[in-house]
Amino acid sequence: MKIDVKYVAELARIELTEEEMAVFQPQLENIVKYVDKISEVDVEGVKPMMHGKEIVNAFREDVVRPSLDKELALGNAPKRVGDEFLLPKIVEGAES
Repeated sequence: MKIDVKYVAELARIELTEEEMAVFQPQLENIVKYVDKISEVDVEGVKPMMHGKEIVNAFREDVVRPSLDKELALGNAPKRVGDEFLLPKIVEGAES
């Protein structure tokens, strides 16, 4: 199968030299051949999955619990504005 590397590069919005296109041509053709080979595999009865190994998330139950008192938490703040911590600007060009 012949791949139009120039067209693919245009779709990807990248500029390639003639030498680069000559390098990528066989590479892309091999990729397409490999995908065609994979499509020959019989997957009848195979359940679709996101990963090769089944993953189980261990979520805890979402339970409302008492939290730290707001005044106690803000009492350790070096500076505050109302009910919020006041922190120094750490990103260049960020609004104060």
